[in-house]
Amino acid sequence: MPRPFVAYLRVYEPLSVLDAPLAAKVEKALEAGPVPRSEVGDRERELWLRSQLGQKLLPGESFDVMTISPAEVPTSEAARVGPGPLVCPLDLRARSAAALVGFLATAPPILQDAALGLSPETVRARASSVMAELSAGAVHVISTTWTVPLPWFALVDPAQRRVVLASAQDDPERQVSWRVAMADARRRVARALKVVKGSLGEDGPAKILSDTGRWLEHFHPHSAVELDYGGLVQLLEDKDLLEDTSAADVNAIVDALEAEDAEEVALRYETLREFWGELARRERHG
Repeated sequence: MPRPFVAYLRVYEPLSVLDAPLAAKVEKALEAGPVPRSEVGDRERELWLRSQLGQKLLPGESFDVMTISPAEVPTSEAARVGPGPLVCPLDLRARSAAALVGFLATAPPILQDAALGLSPETVRARASSVMAELSAGAVHVISTTWTVPLPWFALVDPAQRRVVLASAQDDPERQVSWRVAMADARRRVARALKVVKGSLGEDGPAKILSDTGRWLEHFHPHSAVELDYGGLVQLLEDKDLLEDTSAADVNAIVDALEAEDAEEVALRYETLREFWGELARRERHG
């Protein structure tokens, strides 16, 4: 079975800055062993399926964590990361609760009745209770299926891309990712937001940048941010991964918007549309 076609934006905080209750959970999880990157998608799918087979509204209290070293995070002279270890609680229960709240806000009543089997008030109360347990007020991971929101690429330095190929597209070690110091990510997203709002208005890309910037503010300034293609690498050939210029294109668009270079914006956007449009077509047609 392939890994879920999910991409991730993660925050890794220094263990030493976490509040005592969360730090205790993280330390216990680290003793049991952090979840390897290659197993994250399968692990989350397993926990979700277990909850549904047990007819539970939300996954159980299982607590999983990922970890990296500060030495694995590129930084500018103005940024600092650490001390280590840097830890990323997967927050699956809270993320599921947030998804339920979103489902209640967008799904028609007939679909809610069919999918949940409980009153919207009951579901909302349970989900809100779980989300209130988050010590930082925000999950450490946000994810998307089948694509990467293009504004996310504004957070990273295109030159810091990490590519690991493998003998097969479904090899769990196969990956594409970027890491960036929190201070650098905040600076980059703030600059992109200012430029995009001034050129394109407050909707669309600017809204994503604004939401992402607010999310980053929940975490310690010496944290690290990771953009990971996750299971999307299973959908792309080696050649496509190696020739992918998405991060460079998005950053070039920000520069071109600032310079009022409409021709460069159009050229770069067309490259992005061709690359990510193919994945969108695969999602629609299976």
